[in-house]
Amino acid sequence: MNILLLGSGGREHALAWKISQSPRLTRLFIAPGNAGTALSGTNVNMAADDFNAVGEFAIQNKIGMVVVGPEDPLVKGISDYFLQQPALQHIPVIGPSKQAAMLEGSKDFAKAFMIRHAIPTARYKSVTLENIAEGFAFLNLMTAPYVLKADGLAAGKGVLIVSDLADAREELKNMLAGKFGNAGNTVVIEEFLTGIELSVFVITDGRTYKILPEAKDYKRAGEADTGPNTGGMGAVSPVPFATSSFMKKVEDRIIIPTVNGLQSEGIEYKGFIFFGLINCQDDPYVIEYNARLGDPESEVILPRLQTDIVSLLEGVANKTLAEVTVTFDERYVTTVMLASGGYPGSYEKGKIITGLDRTSGSLVFHAGTKADANRVVTNGGRVIAVSSFGSNMKEALSLCYRNAGIINFEKKYMRTDIGFDLQ
Repeated sequence: MNILLLGSGGREHALAWKISQSPRLTRLFIAPGNAGTALSGTNVNMAADDFNAVGEFAIQNKIGMVVVGPEDPLVKGISDYFLQQPALQHIPVIGPSKQAAMLEGSKDFAKAFMIRHAIPTARYKSVTLENIAEGFAFLNLMTAPYVLKADGLAAGKGVLIVSDLADAREELKNMLAGKFGNAGNTVVIEEFLTGIELSVFVITDGRTYKILPEAKDYKRAGEADTGPNTGGMGAVSPVPFATSSFMKKVEDRIIIPTVNGLQSEGIEYKGFIFFGLINCQDDPYVIEYNARLGDPESEVILPRLQTDIVSLLEGVANKTLAEVTVTFDERYVTTVMLASGGYPGSYEKGKIITGLDRTSGSLVFHAGTKADANRVVTNGGRVIAVSSFGSNMKEALSLCYRNAGIINFEKKYMRTDIGFDLQ
């Protein structure tokens, strides 16, 4: 089978690496891809959200399946586009419908869905300019810190946690005035939940599901989870506190009601569901849904997945997922992200990356890179994810940091404390 994978980040390199191992694969194309995905397939200079171009390419190259990595094409409705085109209807798209992708595309939609299906989550209030007074009143009922979330997609940067009430009121006004563009036309104010976060993933064919390895990622730019939010500076899998009893609660209280809720509302969902959870005194609560795999979580969960991923994807496409057995590697996998200096603020691109050919014992996933003549250069804020196996977390991290030290580019930055709160 020829497969087209959409996206260009570390998640897509990890997916390309995993898909390329499948005996079911004939050719793998990645659009637009990066310097790393080119090692696992053929990069195509095509935007992931250019539906017309994607459709034409799929026909011309006899694509048997489209796998969608990032959220933008899903929220914009690429699954619906393929179903609506007679020449494309036979090509399965692994990714939810536009309506189902609203679980990620709209915080307000997701929160209302959780309330309808009794899925544990923080108390909230959705606010627009029209009812901003109600937002101020809701803030007055909360205790610090205050959580403000842009309703729409904001590249992982639309969440503010504010410690002062006056500042929270001001930030609410700023967000509704366009701080995050149209994504902030509605702002969700949430109760702050105290606990430790983790990411849980399932793949579903709309009827049944399979649980994938869980992970914990590290969003803050600075050591000890300080500084601004990023797309993720590292990750660990498995998560020590995600015991079988805790995961049973996750499945019973969150996963099953979510999958059943989508079915009961007639919402077509075929693909990955990412549950952003928080463990509050051994009870799981949903912070957010994502309609795809996480990044950098993909760089730790896909190496642990022993099952042929294409068999899982075919199970989704054919609604035969229940017949597929999922097995994991029991070892730890950790990843450390090498970022451009200044990220998540302004940063420079085009810095030459050295040392990629001198690493050993780790998987090196490209996130923000491109090929420039015979060189690989930086092309994003998060540049390289170094992933390693270990019999324990410390061993895996030690190998990550050893190889992360070999890879260099001007103004390279990384956190040196990934997993600090789990040891």
